[in-house]
Amino acid sequence: MLRWRLLLGTLLIAALVGLCWLDARASLPGAWLLPVALAAAALATREVLDLATLAQLRPLRGTVYCGNMLAVLGSWLLTLRPVLERSVETHGAVQEWMIRGATGAGVFLALGAAVLLVVLGELFRYRQPGGNMANLAAGVFAVVYVGLMLSFAIQLRGYGLGALAAWILVVKMGDTGAYFTGRLFGKHKLAPRISPGKTVEGAVGALACSCLGAWLAVTFFSPKIAQGSTTGAWWGWVVFGLLVGTAGMLGDLAESLLKRDVGVKDSSTWLPGFGGVLDILDSLLLSAPVAWFCCALGLLR
Repeated sequence: MLRWRLLLGTLLIAALVGLCWLDARASLPGAWLLPVALAAAALATREVLDLATLAQLRPLRGTVYCGNMLAVLGSWLLTLRPVLERSVETHGAVQEWMIRGATGAGVFLALGAAVLLVVLGELFRYRQPGGNMANLAAGVFAVVYVGLMLSFAIQLRGYGLGALAAWILVVKMGDTGAYFTGRLFGKHKLAPRISPGKTVEGAVGALACSCLGAWLAVTFFSPKIAQGSTTGAWWGWVVFGLLVGTAGMLGDLAESLLKRDVGVKDSSTWLPGFGGVLDILDSLLLSAPVAWFCCALGLLR
């Protein structure tokens, strides 16, 4: 099983690197990565809703799917500002109102529209008292947990593919470090009621590997992918690695909490050896806004 996990993980990473390489050379940012983000949002949404069903919750699936697609697309439009501005300067083909529409806090408008869809769906479905508030809360949670978190990942593309690559590398190296360090040295349970397999030693290994991933990203990968250079202070990548690595571990525990609550081991059986899409994205989801905030502060420059 371990050999299969390593092989499949390597193939997934290689495919993602190839898509990043293609996207870096595309005239429209996100031309290659946006379809992947939409597919990931759809699959993760299905798994969150399936977990909600096991918890005896029944949010309207259609409104949640549409809401998460809106959140991802709204964030993507926000990254198109440089392209639209160049189009105006060179061809005058795009009107000023279109630029404002594409860049005016698109992610927040999309999130508001997504929540509104969920609320409207529950309003039209209402027949009698009982369970409506729980279904509404479950639908809004699914939109925030999947749609909003992925929207921050999309916004990372606006800082360049280097920032996107650094985020993924830090989180996944943290996951790998936690797994192997925990297996070799783990003795003290980190959160035994939520995830018995996680240890304090594994968490320390995760943070160490996350910092190593941040250093590798800044030193080797990010400049090459983004076709630029890094000039920031050395401590920037340390802070980035610690913050994003910690958020990644919290994301892993958060999904474990959801699964523990309904008594399942994996979010689905879609990927043998890994579980479901949500089992792969869990550490990435909650770390995405942290990575975006770190890039906004310029920690990786």
